[in-house]
Amino acid sequence: MRCPYCSSDNTRVIDSRPAEDNFSIRRRRHCDDCSKRFTTYEKVESIPLIVIKKDNNRERYERSKVEAGILRACHKRPVSVEDIDRVVEEVEVKVYSRAQKEISSAEIGEIVMNMLQELDPVAYVRFASVYREFKDVNTFMDELKKMLDQEN
Repeated sequence: MRCPYCSSDNTRVIDSRPAEDNFSIRRRRHCDDCSKRFTTYEKVESIPLIVIKKDNNRERYERSKVEAGILRACHKRPVSVEDIDRVVEEVEVKVYSRAQKEISSAEIGEIVMNMLQELDPVAYVRFASVYREFKDVNTFMDELKKMLDQEN
């Protein structure tokens, strides 16, 4: 590490501890050339997950978008905030555990739908109607029939 005062490479760590956010390490350093002390922070470099949209555009994965979709689907349903948080967390774990740098929005949508189907059938149908872009009542009824067949 280069000293910010004299630009020397001759520095050493004299103290290390977790930073306040617990996602980085705070290090106190000492420059052996100018005898000044300074602080550095070290954190893991994470490669962002990229979502491939339906139109083949790519953008960074945003947890807030998944959360917003689930919140809309669960609006005025007897689903607790804790349940919604748990679903969002589980979706994120499944998305990141694939160990791929890119994932399609369709895959994310399928994961969310599977989670919502277990949580609340009405929320599932609401999410599916937007996600699958139901064009008319018949496609909506087909999805409901699939869901009812799974229950029997």
